[in-house]
Amino acid sequence: MNPQTALAQSDPLIAEALANEAARQQTHIELIASENIVSPAVLEALGHEIANKTLEGYPGNRFHGGGEFVDVVEQAAIDRAMELFGAGYANVQPHSGTQANQAVFFTLLQPGDRVLSLDLAAGGHLSHGARPNLSGRWFAAHHYGVDRDSGLMDYVQIEKQAKAVRPRLLIAGGSAYPHAIDFARMADIARRVDALFLVDMAHVAGLVAAGVYDSPLAHADYVTCTTTKTLRGPRGGLILSRSEANGRQLQSAIFPGVQGSLHSNVLAAKAVCLGEALQPEFRRYGAQVVANARALGRVLLQRGINLVGGGTDSHMLLLDLSPQGILGRDAEHALAVANITSNKNPIPFDQARPADWAGLRLGVAAATTRGFDETAMTQLGDCIADLIFAASKGKLDAVADNARPVVAGLCNRFPLPYD
Repeated sequence: MNPQTALAQSDPLIAEALANEAARQQTHIELIASENIVSPAVLEALGHEIANKTLEGYPGNRFHGGGEFVDVVEQAAIDRAMELFGAGYANVQPHSGTQANQAVFFTLLQPGDRVLSLDLAAGGHLSHGARPNLSGRWFAAHHYGVDRDSGLMDYVQIEKQAKAVRPRLLIAGGSAYPHAIDFARMADIARRVDALFLVDMAHVAGLVAAGVYDSPLAHADYVTCTTTKTLRGPRGGLILSRSEANGRQLQSAIFPGVQGSLHSNVLAAKAVCLGEALQPEFRRYGAQVVANARALGRVLLQRGINLVGGGTDSHMLLLDLSPQGILGRDAEHALAVANITSNKNPIPFDQARPADWAGLRLGVAAATTRGFDETAMTQLGDCIADLIFAASKGKLDAVADNARPVVAGLCNRFPLPYD
C-alpha cells in the first residue's frame, strides 16, 4: 500500500497537515538560518523500516540483538564524518546539537564548574550556559560579548575576561554570529587559563565541510555540530575530536550518560548526508551559500538596512532594525505576508524580552539548495528591503501585494527537489 494512501486513510488530520506543509515549503522562501532542504535520498532513509529497530551501545557492542545492519549504517556514518572533517574520532548518535553539548559537559565538568561562552544576545546558544537552559542551571556560566561599535568578537577583552573567570571550559560558536571566528586565538586563550576548549559549529558545519569556513578541528578539544543547517541532513548531532583518545571518553557520556537508545533511521540519514557532503558538488554548494549571503547583505546595506558587524562570512545575516523603528517580530510578520520565512532575533545589547528584540536573522542555506544564485538573491533582497520599509511606514499591504508575485516567481523557477 502507498504510505501516503495509508496515512490519508488512517489519520486524515495529520495527512492534511503534512500535505499543507509540503505545499508551504514549495511556495515559501525559507530564510531561517537553522533550516535547509534535505535530499530525496535523506528523506528515503528517514522513512525506512530501520526506524523499527531499537538498539543501545555502539557497533559490535550492542545491548540488543539484531543490530548487524544498523552496525553497517552507523560505522559508515562514523567513517564518513571522520573523513569529511579530518577527525580522529566521531560520535554520530546525539539526537540533537544540544545533547551533543550536554555530553561534552557530562564528560568534562562537574556541577558548579565555570563555563565561559558567547552571550545569547551576541549570537550565543541556549545550551552553552544560558540561564533558562539546563546548562545554565547546573554550571556557573559566564558570557563574553562583542564590541559595541563593530559587532565583532574582541579577543583582547575575551582573554581578560577568561583570566578573571578562570573557566573550566571555554566555548566558541553560537546560533546568530555571522562572522568568522579565530579558533586559533580562542584555543590560545583557553591554554592561557588552563581551560578546555569546545567549538559548537552547528551553523557552519557544512561550510567547514565545503572548505569555505575555517575548521576548528585542529584547535578544539571537542567539536559539536548538527547535521541539519548547512550540512543539509536530518535533525541530529555529531561530536568530533582530533584525538581518538579524547573521543573515547565521550562514549559513555552519550549512552548511558545523556540519552538511551539511538534513532536508527536518523543514523541512516546522517550517513547519507555525510556521503553527499563528501562529493565535489557539495564544495560548490558551500561556496555558493557564502556568495549568496554576501549578495543579499550587499543589497540590504545599499538599501540602508544595518547588518550587525557590517556583513557576513557565513550563511547568515543579522539585521539591526533600530534605525527603521520596528521590532524583529514586525519585520518577521512583514516578510511572512509575502511568503518569506524568517525569525526575530536579539542583536548585541538588545532587550531581554523576545517581544522587544530589534533584530531579524536571515539565512540562505535552504534557498541555495533550491538553486538561488546571486541574481536571485539581489532580487529577493530588494523585496525584503521594500517590505521592511513598508512595515516601518504602516504601508505593508500594497508593497506585499507587489512582493508576493516576485516570491512566487522565484519559487517556481527554483522548485524543491521532490516530485
